[in-house]
Amino acid sequence: MTEASPNPQIPEEDRLRAGMYDFLGALLARPPDAGLLQKSAALTGDDSEVGRAVRTLARIAAATGPEAVEDEYNTLFIGLGRGELLPYASYYLTGFLNEKPLAALREDMKTLGIVRADDVFEPEDHIASLFEMMAGMILGRFAEPVSLDRSKRFFDRHIGPWAGHFFSDLESARNSVFYAPVGSAGRAFVEIEKEAFRLISG
Repeated sequence: MTEASPNPQIPEEDRLRAGMYDFLGALLARPPDAGLLQKSAALTGDDSEVGRAVRTLARIAAATGPEAVEDEYNTLFIGLGRGELLPYASYYLTGFLNEKPLAALREDMKTLGIVRADDVFEPEDHIASLFEMMAGMILGRFAEPVSLDRSKRFFDRHIGPWAGHFFSDLESARNSVFYAPVGSAGRAFVEIEKEAFRLISG
């Protein structure tokens, strides 16, 4: 995604939310390099469900090299023909790729001024891209930070209906080792966001 400089006047709570979207998106966009693995290994977490998953991820990251994680990533998401999981909204919502959820996302991206970067070839409804978009909207990377109501509409339309199912599948996937706690953290985080947005609308 192409982006502008982030707005510095962002509440700390929203910066933390955006940081989680960015972090999970980075882990899911491509196999993590040595730097991202090192960052993951240095993480600490509290006794919340997300915190426990982050602590588990840190332990696994500290004991895993980039080559092993790349092999796992390729098995899970690429494979020979296709990986164990297809992390796209269209697939989870319709059973097929490049369907109506992708068209709806592209409409919202146009409205929000979000443009796919030239070096990105995956359909825009990949979970990593959606999380990058959420972080960008929170931090004002694409224009001004969007309102909570607008980000709620985006979440409810493009992430909430399926991301929890994807992360649950990732958590329990046959070939998940490093990515199992990524699934746990993502599933719990999506539930937190759902509840927070529900309270806003209530």
